[in-house]
Amino acid sequence: MPEQDTARERIKKLQKLIRYHQSRYHEKDDPEISDEAYDALVRELRALEHADPTVKDRVTERVGGAPLQHFTKVQHEVRQWSFDNVFSEEELHAWDARVRRMVERESSLDPAAFTYCLEHKIDGLKVVLTYKQGVFVLGATRGNGEVGEDITQNLRTIRSIPLTLTRPVDIIVTGEAWLSKGEFARINAEREKDGEPLFANPRNAAAGSLRQLDPRIASSRKLDCFAYDVEKMSAADGNTAPDTQVAELELMKELGFTINPAYAQAQGVSEIVHFYQTWLEKRDDNNYEMDGVVIKVNERPYQNALGHTANAPRYAIAYKFPAEQVTTRIEDIILQVGRTGVLTPVAVLTPVRVAGSTVHRATLHNEDQIRRLDARVGDTVILQKAGDVIPEIVQVLPELRTGKGKRYRFPKKVPACGGDGSVERVPGEAAWRCVSKDSFEQTARKLEHFVSKKAVNIDGLGPQIVELLMEQELVASYSDIYELKVDDLKNVEGFKEKAIENLLSSIRTSTKVPLARLLFGLSIDQVGEETARDIAAHFSTLDAVRTASKEELEAIDGVGGVVASSVVEWFADEGNMHELERLLAYVHIEESTTRREGPLTGKTVVVTGTLPTLSRDDAEELVRTAGGKASSSVSKNTSFVVAGARAGSKQTKASQLGVEVVDEAEFLRRIGR
Repeated sequence: MPEQDTARERIKKLQKLIRYHQSRYHEKDDPEISDEAYDALVRELRALEHADPTVKDRVTERVGGAPLQHFTKVQHEVRQWSFDNVFSEEELHAWDARVRRMVERESSLDPAAFTYCLEHKIDGLKVVLTYKQGVFVLGATRGNGEVGEDITQNLRTIRSIPLTLTRPVDIIVTGEAWLSKGEFARINAEREKDGEPLFANPRNAAAGSLRQLDPRIASSRKLDCFAYDVEKMSAADGNTAPDTQVAELELMKELGFTINPAYAQAQGVSEIVHFYQTWLEKRDDNNYEMDGVVIKVNERPYQNALGHTANAPRYAIAYKFPAEQVTTRIEDIILQVGRTGVLTPVAVLTPVRVAGSTVHRATLHNEDQIRRLDARVGDTVILQKAGDVIPEIVQVLPELRTGKGKRYRFPKKVPACGGDGSVERVPGEAAWRCVSKDSFEQTARKLEHFVSKKAVNIDGLGPQIVELLMEQELVASYSDIYELKVDDLKNVEGFKEKAIENLLSSIRTSTKVPLARLLFGLSIDQVGEETARDIAAHFSTLDAVRTASKEELEAIDGVGGVVASSVVEWFADEGNMHELERLLAYVHIEESTTRREGPLTGKTVVVTGTLPTLSRDDAEELVRTAGGKASSSVSKNTSFVVAGARAGSKQTKASQLGVEVVDEAEFLRRIGR
């Protein structure tokens, strides 16, 4: 809490604000903030009221063993899967319809006869438990689905995992090891006291505990475990696996496992949604973190008929809770220097957990965004982590201001800019940039970008090493990287013989680079990855690009006047040309070819969210292979959007503009995969 804001003043402001939003929500049916943001305010007030017994009008009342030396690898007897996700009722309906269509293909099954089993999706660590004749003999992590880690000794310390079952069965069970919210808080308090880094969330803490070589550490952390699936069961002596998921849960309970009692059976989507909504509202009441509901076809014959994809069961899905919103405060606003000299304002926040991780900073984008939000140091803000999981400040709560915060104004001088620190507003844009182009910060960002995977791709030369080499005055330009020698690196901290050999080998490997990636890596203002591809495909050679006129560049589809001017100006700069000539002494440019013809020729495609089987980079490369253009932003010129889980604002914008949105399966169908 800011020093100038007393607890009593904060309580009064919170009470007034909460009463207002109670009225908006309950009386006027016109809420102004999300339920999550409202809940965050209530939680803060409850803590303050609890800490001050003199507050009378309480608004919130209304409303183990020896250390191991290493972990061995375990080949799973039964392949382990993860779940695909849905994030909306519409996506849930689509999944349900898909399941029913697949069931209809099986003549032996009645499409109307199956049900669903609903369980909490707990944010923990999946474990695989093996019993022989009722005795616990092996416990492992999921790993890659085929091979996991043997963590038997650590799992033995969890009291809710039975060491001996009530019957001598051979059985493999999967479960979720988790850490209670209270235990998570206790552990982090101890770590803070000892000067150790804090765990970001209970799942990380649970995973970290189970991967300790000393089981006594796992034992001290009071982990729990819910069993939720029978993977395999011996048929000897009549011990066969049950024929429904509900029966599996009851069997595991009978055998001595701890199961989560909060499960239910549902006939269809409406009952699933009711269960989901109920627990969405009640999830904070649990002593464990849950991030959604797992939905499984209940009857085993239907599960067997539906089978699995390459990564997940078709008969099950995770219906995830919406992106979280929380409240926190802006402690400072700082400026970060980008590779083109543009200054990005960043809010330094009071650390807060949102969507399962701890957030310390959030971009404020530019001066216009700060003005739109009217964001000030000391403000309480609503923070959202959605879409591509980038933290975003969506709203300021001016009602909680103390009156001492001042509007943020861009400074006239920024020391990190180099030179005399002067800054200037970019003509026609909301951005400010450094006047000097050779500051340490800007040079570091340029070099980091140049060596990145999508540019010349020098493996092992990350941001920290780039800055270290700059501090040692070993590199200050692109060409300096290629002039590094063994003797240069011998005395650099952290560089031993093998590390030096690996880095120099990576540098040598990068000397052949496609024209598009070189153009992208040179940090030419306005030239992103896709624009670089367009320019390279049009001109084919670097000589043709650097002698191109503004009019020739503008003639390229997707390259407007601003980009064309920027390219011409970059190649007209003597300093840039001098460095480029030095660089070309080491780098061989692979000439570009025109874009391929294919089913997406002439189409612009945006990929967003987490796709079931493809990474975003892989999906965008498939777009290009099919003759299309992969764009990073949605506009009226976008042909269609490929959306996965947590698609966020890009999918929303597509809907607003009437742009078609398809899933991964439809995208692959369109390109003939």
